[in-house]
Order: sequence, then structure tokens, then C-alpha cells
Amino acid sequence: MEKLVLYIEVNQLRRRGFKIAAISKKLGISRNTVYKYLEMSFDEATDWVSTLNTRSKKLDPYRDIILTWLKEHPDLSSAQIEDWLKEKNPAIAVGSSTLRSYVSDLRDTYHIPKVIRIRDHEAVEELPMGIQVQVDWGEMKVKNTENKEVKLYFISFVLSHSRYKYVEWQDRPFTTRDTIRCHENAFQYFGGMPEEMVYDQDHLITVSENAGDIILTGDFQAYKQERGFRIYLCRKSDPQSKGKIENVVKFIKGNFAKSRTFFNLESWNEKCLAWLERTGNQNVHNTTKKRPAEVHALEKQHLRPVSSLLSFESNLNTSITRTVHKDNVIKYKSNRYSLPLGTFRPKGDNTVYIEVKENELIIKATPQGDILARHRLCVGKGELIKNRNHGRDRSKGIEAYKETVIRQLSNPDQAKQFIQEISYRYPRYMRDQLQIIQHTINQYRHVIDVALAQCVKEHLWSANDLRDVAQHLHRLTENEPFPPPSFQEMKKTSPAVKATAQSRDLATYVEIMGGPK
Repeated sequence: MEKLVLYIEVNQLRRRGFKIAAISKKLGISRNTVYKYLEMSFDEATDWVSTLNTRSKKLDPYRDIILTWLKEHPDLSSAQIEDWLKEKNPAIAVGSSTLRSYVSDLRDTYHIPKVIRIRDHEAVEELPMGIQVQVDWGEMKVKNTENKEVKLYFISFVLSHSRYKYVEWQDRPFTTRDTIRCHENAFQYFGGMPEEMVYDQDHLITVSENAGDIILTGDFQAYKQERGFRIYLCRKSDPQSKGKIENVVKFIKGNFAKSRTFFNLESWNEKCLAWLERTGNQNVHNTTKKRPAEVHALEKQHLRPVSSLLSFESNLNTSITRTVHKDNVIKYKSNRYSLPLGTFRPKGDNTVYIEVKENELIIKATPQGDILARHRLCVGKGELIKNRNHGRDRSKGIEAYKETVIRQLSNPDQAKQFIQEISYRYPRYMRDQLQIIQHTINQYRHVIDVALAQCVKEHLWSANDLRDVAQHLHRLTENEPFPPPSFQEMKKTSPAVKATAQSRDLATYVEIMGGPK
């Protein structure tokens, strides 16, 4: 019958002019279900609902064992039942939503309500004036003037005795430095500082609970020492231990931010402060039955005074820290912004500081240091915003390579003309062209100048053409017969041989010539 009632409600809302998405949201069903109900007639819907009661279900074979578990353990969740079924029957294939629906039907049919374990809460006495402030963060999506969703983040403070509140909003997630700055603003708003601050185990202020020896982040540890307040850290998954600020967060979302149109961050914060004065701190509190503003006038006298200037105030500016990635970029609002080559250090500190001024993003090495880069702010997402001078200057290596090649050729004018023409025709392959020319010079040095002159004369503007011409000239020189060397060349190339002539008697020579004996 429930499904038939749902069918009637869907059709009634449709006749009243509700759109599909509105019906889906109002009744808590999917749009596909809405379409299915709208396509059926009343008779078809009635027949369909009647078949649901008679047809077998996938989990019917396990009905008895599920009932046994539910009767023995009424607090069992459907997730636990699903796990137990899979433990006993590993081959079972059933969806979690199907199992939840089946278990819910069994509970209704056999009147087995789910037992909910409720935590016992004890009322605590009110803290004395000026002792404690509770702090928490929140976030919420609101509509802007263009009816688009904008995600906003806020930090809230409440004085535990008077329930006097302070709120500050941002259009980006909070950093530790943002948190410190907001603490200072809250103390100025409260007119002093309490003895104790209560927090969640938030990564902005704590690194580890360490069995009671709380390890704070570096910046917040320095701030705590400077201001000298105590810190109470709530246990994990125990929001009730700071219930006052939990209620404040709900109050801010439901009373101030809900259905309010976002124009810009400055006006939003101004309206929030006005709301605090008008409603947040002015309405009678449901527990204390007093106005927080009136009680705060008395509690203010018990707060510790704070100076308006910290000793490390220079570190508490509006700079936001970012980490430099190995490709020398930082990420900001879903975009990447370049830094000069070499900014990233593999074993060093890669933290930089950014400031946003109007439509410009400024990146610094230190909060007060030299500017590393300036970029226009990008309104899109997933973009790389890169300055031309932040990349590797590849032209320096190419220019040096060109000069090296030109110096190896006898005619520098022809060499420059040839290299210039190649640069114009093959800009993307200039390094490859120079490598071919260098190889040709090394291999055919004896004919390279003639080959270059021939290429310039015939307008052959390619390193491959130069190589082919040089190869051709080399073959020609190999096939030409060499003339016999001259005496002077032989004298220059042949080493001198030192020899001593043998001495003979004169009679020996007369005998050889056939003279008288």
C-alpha cells in the first residue's frame, strides 16, 4: 500500500505543476522512479503493487536465519546482516539497498523495531566568567547573485559562560595563519582573552594528541606560547564535549546563512557582524534565559587583556602558504601558476607565500621577501598560467651551437647565411639540423667548404643536402688518379738514408772494364 500511496502523491504533485526534480527531492525518491510512476495508469499501479506482495524475493531463502538474528539482536544493522550472510554464503550476490529494504520489511511485518543505543548525557555546571572559549570551523554552500552555488568557510568562537559569539567567513579553506588572524580578531571583538581554548583535533592546530602530550603545528605552537592560553583538545568523534560551539555552528548556518544571497566576501562578513549584534548575541539564549550581550558586559571584566600587536605580527599577514611542486608550479583555486625554473628544491623547503591583490596573484619566497612571480588570476579551473621567462631558455643552447658550427667553416658569411636559412625553414628541428652539419664537418672536412659553397650557390638549404653534396665530392676525389710525386715532395716525405760506400782496389775496376792484365 505504501507504494500505491507514493504513486498517488507523485501524480498529485505533477498535476500541481511540480517539476520532476522537485518531486524527486520532496518525496526522497530518484527521478527514474518519478518517471516510472508517471508513465503508469492507476490500474497498472494497482496490479503492480499487488504482484509485489505475492512474488518471491531474492532473499526469501535466507528469511528464517535473518529473522533469527533480528530477534536475538534487535540492534543489528543491515550492513552487519549483509556481512554475516556473505560469511556463511560467499557466493551470494545481493545489493546493499535490496538487503536494507528486505530487512526493513521484516522488521515491520514481525514488529522488531531497531534498538538504538542512546548515549547518556549529563548536565554540567556553568563555567565561571572568563574561563573558556570554544572554537569550531564550518562550511556551507550558498547562492550568489547569478544563482550559482558558492562554497564559503567560517570559523566561530563562543564564550562558554555568556554564550557571546564571533564569526568570520572566507571564500577558501582556512590555513593555520588564517586561524591565528581570526583568533586575534575574536579577542579584539570579545575585549579580552580567556584562560582556556577548546578545539577539535583539527589539522590546522594539532599534529597529534600523543596520549595527552598534544603536539601542535609549528605556527600555532608559537602563537600559543606568545598568548599563553591553555588548550583543551576534544577526543576524536566526541563533539558533545564542546556542545556549545556545535550549537553555534548550527545556529549560524540555519539562522544567518540559509537562503541568504552572497554578493562578495566583504559585504557578507559585514552582514554577519550586524546579524551578531542584532540576533546572534541579542536574542535570549534558550539555556541561560539571558541575552549573551548583557552577560558579556559583565564577563568582559574577567577576560585577560591582550595587546593589539604580537611580537611576530609580521608573520600574521594575509599571505597564504603553498608548496612548490617538482615542475615548478603552485596550485591555487584549482589552477596551476608557474615559478622560475629552479625554484623547486628536491631536498629543501619548498614553501612559498602568496597574496591576492585585486586580479593579481603575487608569489614570494618569504612573507616580506622578494617577489618570485606575478600572475593574473584565472577564473577557470584546471588551467596552467605560465610566464614565458619561467621556462628553460632553450635559445641560448641553440645559439651557442650555431656559433660553434660556424667557427669550423672557412667562409663565415656563407656559413651564417646557410644556418640562417635553415633556422627559418626548420625552426622545430634546428638542433637536429646542426647535429647533421657537425657530423658532416667531422667526416668530410677536406671537402666541406666546397660543399657549403655549392649548397649556397644552388640554394640547397638543408643539412641533409650539405651532407649529400659532401659525400658526392668525397667520392669524386677518391676516383681521381694521383700524379707521381715530384722530387721535392719525395725529399720532404722520404726519410734520408745514411750509407757508407765499399772501397775497392783500382785493379778491380780495370778488370771489370776488360783492360790489360
